[in-house]
Amino acid sequence: MSKEPTFIEKHGLWTDEERRQAEEIKRRLAAEKPRYVRLAWGDTHGYSRAKTLTVPAFVAALTEGYNIGVATTTLDSAGARVFASFTRGGGMGLDEMTGSPNLTIVADPKTFRTLPWAPGVGWILCDEYFNDGRPFHFSPRQLLRKALQKLADRGYAGIVGAEIEWYLLRIADDHLSDDNIGAPGMRGRPIRTFPVEPGYHYHSESNMDLMQGVFDALGGAFDSLGLGLRSIENEWGPGQVECTFAPRPALQAADEVLLFRTATRQICRRLGYFATFMCRPALKGLYASGWHLHQSLIDASGSGKNLFVPEKPGAVLSPLGYCYVAGLLQYALPATVFATPTVNGYRRFRPNSLAPDRAGWACDNRGAMIRVLGGPGDAATRLENRTGEPAANPYLYILSQVVAGLNGITERLQPPAPDDAPYAAERPLLPKSLPEALDALDKEPLFRRELGDTFIDYFIKLKRTEAGRYRQSLKDAGVASSEEPSEWEQNEYFDFF
Repeated sequence: MSKEPTFIEKHGLWTDEERRQAEEIKRRLAAEKPRYVRLAWGDTHGYSRAKTLTVPAFVAALTEGYNIGVATTTLDSAGARVFASFTRGGGMGLDEMTGSPNLTIVADPKTFRTLPWAPGVGWILCDEYFNDGRPFHFSPRQLLRKALQKLADRGYAGIVGAEIEWYLLRIADDHLSDDNIGAPGMRGRPIRTFPVEPGYHYHSESNMDLMQGVFDALGGAFDSLGLGLRSIENEWGPGQVECTFAPRPALQAADEVLLFRTATRQICRRLGYFATFMCRPALKGLYASGWHLHQSLIDASGSGKNLFVPEKPGAVLSPLGYCYVAGLLQYALPATVFATPTVNGYRRFRPNSLAPDRAGWACDNRGAMIRVLGGPGDAATRLENRTGEPAANPYLYILSQVVAGLNGITERLQPPAPDDAPYAAERPLLPKSLPEALDALDKEPLFRRELGDTFIDYFIKLKRTEAGRYRQSLKDAGVASSEEPSEWEQNEYFDFF
């Protein structure tokens, strides 16, 4: 009797190399004997979701896939249900979303790790599919993979280096209370924290040493996970930290940012500390954090040559690089919401703040949105986009760059002259709020064409619900706006990210 094909075999979801990697995972499990394996996936917010399986259940899921509910896709950042899931079409006009159905997640064998801070626990990233084998409409990882394939079709591959700021604090409460408990659409008060150092002593060695014990634990874990950590630095605000990572192929870079953030939060919490990737927490003296995305294209045909390196004397980029920059500038406003997806993140975009406020570019100038680094003969020539906040979904942030940059190449766009004074240049101003950024995305045909109306309409509705709850919080407080981060923002983002 012939054996029924597995879900993965039936739909042709693995290559021969992935099948080989899956067999290697089974051998590792037999040798290492872990108790559990976490099946993880990144949701629309860039938040890591997971199910914990016993090893026998995981071995079966490794080839059969595993059922999960679609619910996390329909919730905003405070767990509010945004779509009418139990009506025909699931509130999205999609029959396959009716009734909050199950999806099948399929593990990506090359992402398997054992977690150094959780003895006996494995971890693997998964992709979401409908049960008929179609890729899930709203999977950020699937969308990025699709965009990277379009790069590959042109003979290019994206390389990304992450440079992410975040805050380390010490936990002040020894237990949770009723005040920490929220409800769908309303987060409770986050746990109280103390600062770990006074801040505003840029790169202070003594203040950095106050955090060295945590850095040791993080560095050891990141090394074990293969994340390519290059540096851990004491930044500007009290307890503000910056981690920089070696350049990686774009999808791998996105995967590793997802793992880096969740690993950092879990390790710090076990040590009695608190890590947050919220952009600007509502705590005294805390300065906004950013995520600077370094990117280049290489020749994917085999040479691996950096295609942004200029060959003409006096040039700062290759002709291809100039076109890519022009694409990033042309679509900067609609792309902003993927780099800065929270209400809180728009507090960064201020003049003379080390964050951009308009869509310009410059050579090695930290005030510009796009900072060009390198030059003739420098194999590390790259672009640094400085619009991102540390809470950004890594898949969507990188995806927005690939879509905009590739369109610049396709249309042979050319950038204006670089800006000597980025905060005074006559360039389009970046959106000043989440609703303004969503409006820009809503009206942009490029992202609708490349990501599909289904995803864009979904994403905009999801994020407008979040922005609407913030507006309601201001109304309830009797104020029209808030110059400083609000209690709502602190409750919403401090512990979520």
